[in-house]
Formats: sequence, structure tokens, C-alpha cells
Amino acid sequence: MTTTQIITEELFRDDAYLTSCDATVMAVREDGLVLDRTVFYPTGGGQPGDIGTLVRSSGDTAAIIGTISDRESGMIVHLTEAASDLPERGEPVTIELDWQRRHRHMRLHSCMHMLCSLVPYGVTGGSISEDRARLDFDMSDTLDKVELTERLNSLIAEDHPMETRWITNEELDAQPDLVRTMSVAPPRGSGKIRLVHFENVDLQPCGGTHVASTAEIGVVRVQKIEKKGKHNRRVIVVFDE
Repeated sequence: MTTTQIITEELFRDDAYLTSCDATVMAVREDGLVLDRTVFYPTGGGQPGDIGTLVRSSGDTAAIIGTISDRESGMIVHLTEAASDLPERGEPVTIELDWQRRHRHMRLHSCMHMLCSLVPYGVTGGSISEDRARLDFDMSDTLDKVELTERLNSLIAEDHPMETRWITNEELDAQPDLVRTMSVAPPRGSGKIRLVHFENVDLQPCGGTHVASTAEIGVVRVQKIEKKGKHNRRVIVVFDE
């Protein structure tokens, strides 16, 4: 098997609450490891890649300092600090997420879907971190920070459940209004597109990890609304802790 043939089973796509899994090392690279399966989300869609710990059968551990999708091969790579003392190809390992960090990403990513439902304009950019998230909207209208905060928290408190499902490329083409992002198109390489649906609130293609219901997001606050051009408004949201 060559490294270009390796496809990692993405367990996080169907269950974002898995915090660890057993896996087999399929390739060892200078920057990290490729495994046959993973619960680690790779950087993409504005959401950072997961970090955590790799545990060998001997009990030795190594830090996973990031997770990426290699642009050339498409492989998911678990980034490590050192090239030495890593498992060999074929070795069984266990990987464990930094769950607190990931869960905050899930909460804020889900919050951005709530924000999308309240600001009905195309999205020109966005990003998520542990403590804050932002979306840029293609709009010239003004937004009131206090009012938007109140509406956002009211929507979150209604506890809308989330579900995911898959559609074909052709089905997405027949429903172009589902795509809110103007700068990045949903990935089409597999022939199917993953939809994230918050009941009665938001439905759009998204590959990120999300909470099971909106109440899990918690109380948030619109920290800042910035004018980033004649037709661009940036909304920054933080946890109100």
C-alpha cells in the first residue's frame, strides 16, 4: 500500500462526542502520523484541527499538536513534535482528544450556524478558536450589538436539536440556496455532501463538529461588529462566562 492510497475513517463525522479510539499506524511522515481511523478533526472550514495524546501499547505517550488534511494527498495527518520515538507502520495505538478544547470549538461552531440564521446575507469568511468565533457577511446594513446578542441567546435557549445527513452533488446543485459561504464551496470529492440541520433554524453544508442541541452552546455575547469594507460586516462572538 502506498501512502497515496490511505483513506482514514473519519469517526468524528458521525459522532462528534467520541473522545478516543483505537487505531493502526498506516504511515509515518516527518511531520506526523497517518492512521486508519481517527476521532481528531483536521483543520478546515475555519475550525482548528484537534490536539491530544497518542498512547502506544507500551504505555508511552506522544503529544498530537495538531491535525491537518494534506493538500496533495488528502490524507489526515496527526502532527507530532518529534520525528523520533514514534510508532512504526502497522503498530496499534490509542488516540485521545483534548476534549475541553474540542467541545468549545463545537459550541462556537454551532453558534455560528445560529448567527447565520439571524443575519440573512452571504458569508464571506469566518474562523473559530477556543474563546471566540467570527463570521464576515456580505452586507452594508448596520447591526446592533446588544439586539443581536439578545436574539442569539434567545435562539440558543430554545434548545433546537441538531442532525446530520448526506446528499449527492446533484441534489446540492438543485438547491443552491443551501450554500451560505461565498468564498469556499463545499467539498465534492467523495460525490456526497454533508448537511448540518438545526431543527427549524438552519440547514447548510458543513463538515465541522457540532453540539447535539443548541442549549449546549451556552450563553454568548456579540463582542464586536466591525466594518470591513463597503459591503462587509464582521461579527465577533465570545462566550459570556
